[in-house]
Amino acid sequence: MSPPISGADPAPVPERRRVLVTGPRTRAARRPRPPVTQEIDEQTGLGEAYMRSLMRAQLRLALLVCATVGAGIGGLPLLFVLVPRLREPTPLGIPLAWLLLAGLIYPAFVACGWWYVRHAERNERDFADLVDRPS
Repeated sequence: MSPPISGADPAPVPERRRVLVTGPRTRAARRPRPPVTQEIDEQTGLGEAYMRSLMRAQLRLALLVCATVGAGIGGLPLLFVLVPRLREPTPLGIPLAWLLLAGLIYPAFVACGWWYVRHAERNERDFADLVDRPS
């Protein structure tokens, strides 16, 4: 350390005090949170948020299935208009358009319905797991 400059006293250093930092009181009685099912039954803000999230997920799924089915049904006539050669073939003496409508559309409806039910039940199962989870 270098000596002080020509008779100037060094500035006094303020005394530092130690501060004790503690965590939250762990022995204090905590008020138990009501279960989520009670929040939903009482229609509190939290319960409404849970229900909105379920309804939003189910709506998204329904719109996706409707758009898929609508594109399939609307796309078939559009396909026959845009590609006129597809209107000409008549396998088994039945026009191709009728075969596709009878043989392709209904199995597609069943497949989309099965897919929708499977995913809707999964959404509800996930929601039930979220609601029943301990706080």
